[in-house]
Amino acid sequence: MSYQSVDQIQKALTESVFHYAKDSKKAAGRALGTIVEIITFYALKSWGLERNIAIEKPLPEFGNDDITHNVEYSLHPSTHLTKVAFEANQLPITAVKMAKNQSLIRHQISKNTIKSHALLSKNLILRNSCTIYDGFEIFVNAYLDSYTKDGGQYSIVSLRRRPFAIFECKRVGVEEGMRKGPQTIEKAKQGAYVARTVSSLQKIRLIDGSMGGLIQKQNGAFRHGDYYELMAEIIASNDKELLSRFILTVGVVSNHGNWFTSENHNKELKVLAQSYDWLLFLTDAGIAQFIEELLLNPTNELLMVKEAFQISYTGEKGVNQFTKVKILLSADIALQSYFNTNKKNIEAWFNVIAPAGKRLVVLSEELNTLKSKKWW
Repeated sequence: MSYQSVDQIQKALTESVFHYAKDSKKAAGRALGTIVEIITFYALKSWGLERNIAIEKPLPEFGNDDITHNVEYSLHPSTHLTKVAFEANQLPITAVKMAKNQSLIRHQISKNTIKSHALLSKNLILRNSCTIYDGFEIFVNAYLDSYTKDGGQYSIVSLRRRPFAIFECKRVGVEEGMRKGPQTIEKAKQGAYVARTVSSLQKIRLIDGSMGGLIQKQNGAFRHGDYYELMAEIIASNDKELLSRFILTVGVVSNHGNWFTSENHNKELKVLAQSYDWLLFLTDAGIAQFIEELLLNPTNELLMVKEAFQISYTGEKGVNQFTKVKILLSADIALQSYFNTNKKNIEAWFNVIAPAGKRLVVLSEELNTLKSKKWW
């Protein structure tokens, strides 16, 4: 890679993109956090999970609905409802317009539950995982299938409220001249708390230092054993009592002088590794390759990604079109092509910290197994 560390990447972005900002280093650091989220999102899309993804949905703790936590990405059981074709002159494709579709009438949607945003704006800004309306047990999302200058098509799906998996991205920058970011351990603890409180499968530290698992059935009986063996049993099972409130928790961390490396764990990384079911380490080399090939020196096919990034960071408000929620459509198409074409290489950007000895392909298989359950 052209840069030896994320620090060098951040300095390059500070000089080439964020020179206008009052605190250009901090602005570049925030952008790096967005890049980690985008890499995670498009990796999930390349695994065929887009129609299950919700973004920043509140997730209640297990057995305690009074406390909810927003997570970057949650993966929900999904039921296809319909596909809808539209013409270019019908833009924007708003939630209000989509809610009038015949396939949604049976849901008896109340107007105050319909969202105000658009799946695709007149300026061709795409909203990822666009929620049309929220119900109690379900919510309904729209996902863009295709678009040309004449028009396009989108899919409407119904998503079960309770997810089967969550993904959270954690990254903390370091102030100039400091060894550690002041909020590093607090962010690690925050992520660890969420990971340990949302699923029905509970972690228990055993006297020998190993991790035990405990899950309760509706009749009050408990299942217990080695945590990862019990987790694998639940994922493979069709037992609705075990599956109904189980959530696979995945953390994605990136280095910036705080997490050290995937081989050399500091306190914060150890806290996260013992809390998430899976903890993935997004390497400096992976972030550097993404920035080099898509944001700094892209090919002509990927040029729109760079343009969307640059437009988003000019110092003006309301122009951001490079986030996990909203992205320029042409940049989205280019990113999907890049991630699908380079899937194996991109998977190598992630080192698996926990469970020890497991490969990323196992996580992909577990997610697709959970996706395929008869949740309804």
